[in-house]
Amino acid sequence: MKTPRHASFQELRIWQEAHALMVICHGIANILPNNERERMSQIKRSSSSVPDNIAEGYGSYYYNDKLKGFYTARKELSETENHILSLASKKFISDIRAQELVDRYEGLKIGMNKFIRYIITKRDR
Repeated sequence: MKTPRHASFQELRIWQEAHALMVICHGIANILPNNERERMSQIKRSSSSVPDNIAEGYGSYYYNDKLKGFYTARKELSETENHILSLASKKFISDIRAQELVDRYEGLKIGMNKFIRYIITKRDR
């Protein structure tokens, strides 16, 4: 008899998109000049924190702990968008590329907000 398989955070579309965007941001950070090491570190940290906190929130047992993880991920998402816009204003990436990434992050934010509302609904039942 097979035991039931539990869903993994890796199956969440929001985690998949956050992870894909993190990989892109790390690629951009890796080609920045040495005098931008601080920005490189910050964009790597904040972009990594988005899927990390989605995974952490998903794995939490209590609804409020789940929400805390997703709220933190959403804050880190906005910080990452700011880093992307800063890189574009300094001409390290094109305005078009920056807008593509910001648009993807905004789409991710919409997905996260929907998932947060779903968790709140479950918690409040």
